[in-house]
Amino acid sequence: METELNTPDSTAEAIAALREWQSDDAPMQLHPGDLGWYQQLGAERAAAAVRTWSRDGRILAVGMLDGPDVLRVTTAPEYLHDPDLARQMAADIGDPGRGVLPEGDANIEIPDGAALREPLAAAGWQADEAWTPLFRSLADPVEAHGLRIEVVGPEQASLRAELQRAAFEGSRFDEERWHAMASGPAYADARCLIGFDDKGDAVALTTVWSAGPGRPGVVEPMGVHEDHRGRGHGKAICLAGAAALRDMGASSAIVATPPTLTGAVATYKSAGFLPQPERIDLARKA
Repeated sequence: METELNTPDSTAEAIAALREWQSDDAPMQLHPGDLGWYQQLGAERAAAAVRTWSRDGRILAVGMLDGPDVLRVTTAPEYLHDPDLARQMAADIGDPGRGVLPEGDANIEIPDGAALREPLAAAGWQADEAWTPLFRSLADPVEAHGLRIEVVGPEQASLRAELQRAAFEGSRFDEERWHAMASGPAYADARCLIGFDDKGDAVALTTVWSAGPGRPGVVEPMGVHEDHRGRGHGKAICLAGAAALRDMGASSAIVATPPTLTGAVATYKSAGFLPQPERIDLARKA
């Protein structure tokens, strides 16, 4: 049966497929929240960044272009080890005329153990950037954290955007981007949180994305205002995010960060997230 490569008109079907594929037993992979966060750039740009591979109308794999030369891709669980699908995807990824990746240098993020790694390696792709996945079970209640937490609505979009820019150097996140993100299909299963200290200052933020009850949720992003660091607010907002995911029925909270960001890894660990084996991306050098 022929495998079809498509660029959909919206992200809705890809997000629905990704929701179904999330599992605590699966390696960390592309999550509905990844597409949800990308939605800040607008619905058209988010859809244009998505690629799907389908057979007989069923989506078997989803890719997201996180920039023009970075592809993040995953497959339905039962096709993770399928060699035929892997060969077709590798051929599409390697042919610039197919509209997945351009010629030249490129990076690709694939779940550990995926069959896709083999044909890409045969085509010259090599191990590149490492990521540290971290996992926290939500089977038990989340401990207290000490911040006053508010769930962001439209009336707080400006404050949420201001806090994002204060937490991430060079961020262009603004109120318009928050509204674009919040209007996307993935945000129905998301919560955007602001943490306030005992003086009433907004000191930390996170957005957490559920994939539905009984499935892992992702933390993306998490940050602390540059003027309020070193006071435990990172741990506190991580705990608040984990608690919000548990309230939404998520089975676990997951996140991935480069191991070189030792402060971020330490913050997540302090909030009960356990580091998992590193995942290695692949790179193609021209």
